[in-house]
Amino acid sequence: MTEMAYGAIPTRASVPILPRWWQTIDKFTISAILLLFGVGLLLGFAASPPLAEKNNLAPFYFVRRQAFFGLVALLAMIITSMMSPSLVRRLAVFGFVVSFTAVVFLPIFGTDFGKGAVRWYSLGFASIQPSEFLKPGFIVLAAWLMAASQEINGPPGKTISLVLVVVVVGFLAMQPDFGQSVLILFGWSTMYFIAGAPLILLLGMAGITLFAGSVAYNNSEHFARRIDGFLSTDIDPTTQIGYATNAIQQGGFFGVGVGEGQVKWQLPDAHTDFIIAVAAEEYGLILVLFVIALFMVITVRSLLRLLKERDPFVRLAGTGLACIFGVQAMINMGVAVRLLPAKGMTLPFISYGGSSLIAAGITMGMLLAFTRTRPQSDLDDLFGAKRTS
Repeated sequence: MTEMAYGAIPTRASVPILPRWWQTIDKFTISAILLLFGVGLLLGFAASPPLAEKNNLAPFYFVRRQAFFGLVALLAMIITSMMSPSLVRRLAVFGFVVSFTAVVFLPIFGTDFGKGAVRWYSLGFASIQPSEFLKPGFIVLAAWLMAASQEINGPPGKTISLVLVVVVVGFLAMQPDFGQSVLILFGWSTMYFIAGAPLILLLGMAGITLFAGSVAYNNSEHFARRIDGFLSTDIDPTTQIGYATNAIQQGGFFGVGVGEGQVKWQLPDAHTDFIIAVAAEEYGLILVLFVIALFMVITVRSLLRLLKERDPFVRLAGTGLACIFGVQAMINMGVAVRLLPAKGMTLPFISYGGSSLIAAGITMGMLLAFTRTRPQSDLDDLFGAKRTS
């Protein structure tokens, strides 16, 4: 009866690892992820040559790097998706501890690369943005704490997660990195609401967030400059938002043609934060709608599969991961069309960036692991260990 109700596909231990993984994985979601990665490479060929030329590098230098980091990300995604929920939880806790420690030491050892926010560690040959890896680790850890609080004689997990999110957001705001702070707050609030949080507490958190935003506006020139630019009734055509807005308008429905776009020569971040403007200008509204549809498929389908999940931890963690993934895409594209103030946030699997790509791969690997089709009792994970609740 359980199999009929939940569509479970029981697997036998004798079946090889990859066939067992393929039987239980959400094929629509993983296909949408691969398509996003393909679109990212396509746009990389369009957006990165101008940057390579400015730095006296080979024309497709950044495309090759994106392909390399993308393959690492896809490998990390597949390996993580083979794990049981308990193993994913252990990985997330370890990742959170390491990445949070890295965030704490950013003011001392980090760099801003001239962008006004200390978010990266420079390794010479590459850079690492620890906040990208902090997100999935925190979401899974917070879900574990909230789920544990629902058990009889369980710990005060909701309270602990509340303290934890305040501390994490506080350190991110010091960089300043308000975009990642908003993502983590949104993911935590969504899980807290599903876990049965009182509405008054969520309203209180919203009020505190607004107060913190006003304090940041009055004390951070970096933050105030972006808010003022967003609220201004006139768009300066020489700013990033001005160039991106003009490119989207020029693209129309079918685009100006492959390689014919100009915004990639005008924007320093055309291959990262404003990659959707390149897509809109050269390929038109058709490609943009296709990208939006892919993000919707991943987010909505994952949430629908999680509705069938009985394990509170899996349901909460999966929901949080799906929400921050979808909202990050919405914020990136919202900035490009001036619906939101600039936040310096990448478009998952499409924007250039090693940290962003690999962290997105890990995030999707965790989500795929949580949404694997499983009987709602014990399921042998693909490494042979039984899942524990």
